[in-house]
Amino acid sequence: MVADLSRQEIVDAVREVLIQTLALPPQARDMSEATPLFGALPELDSMGVVLVLTALEDRFDLVLNDDDIDAQWFDTLGSLADAIQERLSR
Repeated sequence: MVADLSRQEIVDAVREVLIQTLALPPQARDMSEATPLFGALPELDSMGVVLVLTALEDRFDLVLNDDDIDAQWFDTLGSLADAIQERLSR
């Protein structure tokens, strides 16, 4: 069940969504929770954000409302995982 995922499983899944959705190079597997995202990854432009959000909804069986989404989600891999973890615990 998606809601029963550990923190590490969520981080790993978010990393995989980013890699697959944005077609990131193999070294992206080394991204840590502190890795900056928006502004640091050229692939993560406004369209990339939309694609990633859609992929995260599919991966985690979530519905993310526009009102819930915050630009700070995309500060780092960890902040994006935090946002997803919070939505899963609701």
